[in-house]
Amino acid sequence: MTTGIGSLARYQGFVPDPAGFLSHLARPLASYLRLNTLRASRGRIMELLAREGVELEPSPVDLFYRVRSQADLGLTRAYMLGLIYPQALSSALPVLALDPRPGELVLDICAAPGGKTTHMAQLMKDKGIVVANDRRFGRITALSANVKRLGITSVVVTFFRGEQFPSRFHRFDKVLVDAPCSGEGKYRLGERGTLFFKKAGTTNLPAIQKGILVRAFDLLKPGGKLVYSTCTFNPEENEGVVTYLLKKRDADVVDWTPPLPWSHGLTTFEGKDYDPACRRSRRFYPHKTGTVGFFVAKVVKPGRAA
Repeated sequence: MTTGIGSLARYQGFVPDPAGFLSHLARPLASYLRLNTLRASRGRIMELLAREGVELEPSPVDLFYRVRSQADLGLTRAYMLGLIYPQALSSALPVLALDPRPGELVLDICAAPGGKTTHMAQLMKDKGIVVANDRRFGRITALSANVKRLGITSVVVTFFRGEQFPSRFHRFDKVLVDAPCSGEGKYRLGERGTLFFKKAGTTNLPAIQKGILVRAFDLLKPGGKLVYSTCTFNPEENEGVVTYLLKKRDADVVDWTPPLPWSHGLTTFEGKDYDPACRRSRRFYPHKTGTVGFFVAKVVKPGRAA
């Protein structure tokens, strides 16, 4: 799917180095993978990959490596044995912000195809429970297959619309909302100034995102933490959605320190003001990180756990 660059031109006022931003979109997207150390040691996995001709380069994110070779990862024995998970480097950021720990009860409310779900389970050492939810049956199939391939036993898969996830389950320690979005962070620029990978359709994404985020917050126990993330630049889907939550619920956005270059969240865009707390959210631009663009906001629910 292609379109012109006009949809990104409106962001040049807040994107750092807009010329560098557009120039970077003309380059191929870097390929990364995550090592699944639940199944084998880091050294053993890297040895197997090297024997299959997969050249790796370390990244700033633990367990993630840049793939320097042209190998088809899906055909490697390491992939089939569940030792690796091909995944954008920036997709680790929401999980790192949430910081799931062994023994916790965690919800991934928009989980498919399972990259962040399995990353969380890995950081939890497969101890505790990760409820991996998605609304589409076809995506549930892919999610379940990835969990099984990686040999993870702490994941429970559920099938609900995010905004309708049963409210009686309101004792989660942590919730991840990696929301459906316009996906602008994945755009690539073609030779004639066209953008590739643009999603078609006229879905009111901010309305869906707001509904999911409020329900996710209500599922937290007092003192719980939530991360809201998208792979888009659009403030209406990012700071606008977070501002909606802050108006509807007693919540706050807190600082965190990412391992990749970042910019502060916005407090105003096109004449619209957002909650000042949105500045504590983080924006990640592809020309600064070398990977998919992302937005991440870490939210806390006041109170102490019973």
